[in-house]
Amino acid sequence: MSKLAELILDWYALNARELPWRGQSDPYAIWISEIMLQQTRVETVIPYFRKWMDIFPSVSDLALASESDVLSTWEGLGYYSRARSLRISAQKIMKEYYGKLPDNMFELIRLPGIGRYTAGAIASIAFNRNVTTLDGNIRRVFARVFDIKDVVNSPVGEKILWNLLENELPKGKAGDFNQALMDLGATLCTPQSPDCEQCPLQKLCLARSRGVENERPILRSKPVQPQFTYIGAIIQKYECFLITKRPSRGLLGGMWEFPNDRIIGEVEKLENKLIQFVSTGLGVDVQILKKQAIIRHAYTHYRLILHTFSCKWVADIAELPEMCYWIPRQELLNYPMGKVARQISRIIIEDGKSRIQQ
Repeated sequence: MSKLAELILDWYALNARELPWRGQSDPYAIWISEIMLQQTRVETVIPYFRKWMDIFPSVSDLALASESDVLSTWEGLGYYSRARSLRISAQKIMKEYYGKLPDNMFELIRLPGIGRYTAGAIASIAFNRNVTTLDGNIRRVFARVFDIKDVVNSPVGEKILWNLLENELPKGKAGDFNQALMDLGATLCTPQSPDCEQCPLQKLCLARSRGVENERPILRSKPVQPQFTYIGAIIQKYECFLITKRPSRGLLGGMWEFPNDRIIGEVEKLENKLIQFVSTGLGVDVQILKKQAIIRHAYTHYRLILHTFSCKWVADIAELPEMCYWIPRQELLNYPMGKVARQISRIIIEDGKSRIQQ
């Protein structure tokens, strides 16, 4: 066993974080936690994990669930393709693996939503396989310990990291080793102001000895996010509101939202553009009552500015498009929505409550 592995495992034995998916022998729970932890902080994941395991305690429960129920349970966690992939994978596991999660990396990678990192984490933690994994925390720790001067989230940098991890991996202790590095990166070897004095690897850390720990890791610059402007229609017909379901694939796939349209060109005369969109795109004639709110939100690849307008239904011009429905105010809570649509639905529900109180 290398000195690095010895030090990190000794530290982990005393400092491991208490997490609801640790200390379990159920590979399903570990799989769910690893998917949830993709690009999401542990503190955010914990309540979602507990809720998920209450609703879908097994692979078979998940495989039998509807897409709507799965998305509703996941709502607020973001990156909804992860939830859809979990359901599809559960169905695949029931059909091809007799209801049991495969126990090796090669079969795990065949499941939707599982790449090399996630497969390594599951295989090592759930099945004690001698395989490495590489997440953002581990990338940062190794970039500092070995003072890697290459861009670590590039193909060259990642190849260097995978090779270093393979060299340091303690056989028979891969699960603890991987989790120890994750915990170290999350608690001490943080992106800003790392607590080097408390780090078990400080004497081995080349970046620390050279005084460049705050300059590692070297990452590719993120591209500037484009900004898009949309108009949104909150259309009320008696006590019902018009919502539409997004296609199953793509951003927010399978989620519900209020009718909206991207503005191309000059952002002016939004009311006129809304009337045109509603009439031609939805087949509905409306009266705009007021501008409700301007909502800003950042997605992975772009930023959104949504101008929402409260509208009153006047008449149907044509048949509603497929997957557009009039939903009673209080039932809006029963439909899985992204953050922007959920914010609008809460405005509608609160408005309804205030009217009742008046």
